[in-house]
Amino acid sequence: MACVKENCPCPKTSCSHHGKCCECVPRHKSMDGLPFCLFEDNDGDKSLENFYKKLKERFK
Repeated sequence: MACVKENCPCPKTSCSHHGKCCECVPRHKSMDGLPFCLFEDNDGDKSLENFYKKLKERFK
């Protein structure tokens, strides 16, 4: 099964995982973070802690 996204929104086009969601998502999860495509409004911090903070702000 191929899991390649042709129009990947991640700005890091030189990354070897760019557009390969099946590789990218688990890699970020192992580093306690989210990939850009799942957390675009990250202010440079893709950590899960920042994700929950932003999510809380969105639903205030």
